[in-house]
Amino acid sequence: MTIAIIGTGGVGGYFGAKLAKTGYNVKFLARGKNLEVLQNNGLKIKSFKGNFELKTVFATDTFSELGQPDLVILAVKAWQIRTIVHEINGILHENSIILPLQNGILASDELAQVIDRKHIIEGFCRIMSEIESPGVISHTAIEPTITFGETDNSKSVRILKIKEIFDNADIRSVISEDIQADLWRKFNAICVSGLLAVTQSSYGEIGEIPETRQMMIELMNEIFAVSQKIGLKIEPDFVQKTVAYTDTLPYESTSSMSRDILSGKPSEIEYQNGTVVKLGERYGVQTPINKFVYHSILPMEKRARKSLEK
Repeated sequence: MTIAIIGTGGVGGYFGAKLAKTGYNVKFLARGKNLEVLQNNGLKIKSFKGNFELKTVFATDTFSELGQPDLVILAVKAWQIRTIVHEINGILHENSIILPLQNGILASDELAQVIDRKHIIEGFCRIMSEIESPGVISHTAIEPTITFGETDNSKSVRILKIKEIFDNADIRSVISEDIQADLWRKFNAICVSGLLAVTQSSYGEIGEIPETRQMMIELMNEIFAVSQKIGLKIEPDFVQKTVAYTDTLPYESTSSMSRDILSGKPSEIEYQNGTVVKLGERYGVQTPINKFVYHSILPMEKRARKSLEK
């Protein structure tokens, strides 16, 4: 099986390296200095679960050089999907499968605006990792896990095959029983990223101050209320469980979106808190905390977008 990793950052670099280490034919799409190091020196993984290194990897910045992969693991930022969806469509063969691992709940719908839905399955991952330096991925926390499934939750042959591939590569994976509900569970948790950015804080810092802790809880409660209005089957005590989970994270841990915002980079704010605000308006659910977070970050986001255009 040929596997294309679109986006060789903390997510794509880690999971792609695990697959390549196992012997699968993995091709990485990267850019800039990261691409240069991948091509010349390979890929290094630094992880509390064990370090390893791939002396040589196939890396390119050109979609056509990826051939026609059997599995495409999409690990770019959520906002980048629209910019590359036509190029992804151009490398697919009749039975190619796309597994998006983006934060948020919009990835498959945005892909389906151009790509036949038969190619698309649903998924997300849990991992705390980032590019430490070009060609080096640092995995600092959380058992890396990929959750995925067919949109209709059927246990298809291809879903079982992908599970087998992940098992072979020692990647923890879960075939979801209800992928839409699971996507929203992850969505609820990651939207705390906006609050981390507004407060310029870590999970530990916002969790230990009663007022910011309550803001985090209310932010999650708003998202839960929207999910219930839509009709998703999520357990009533989910927010309580999620808050308890955040309490187990390393005190100084942050999120990729908060790091992007505080570094002046374009972020996924539209795909996180911005989506909550828009869906709240659509379904008649009040979302004041998410609205505050979203509109507080918008000026920084506009500056970051303008700098990207230069």
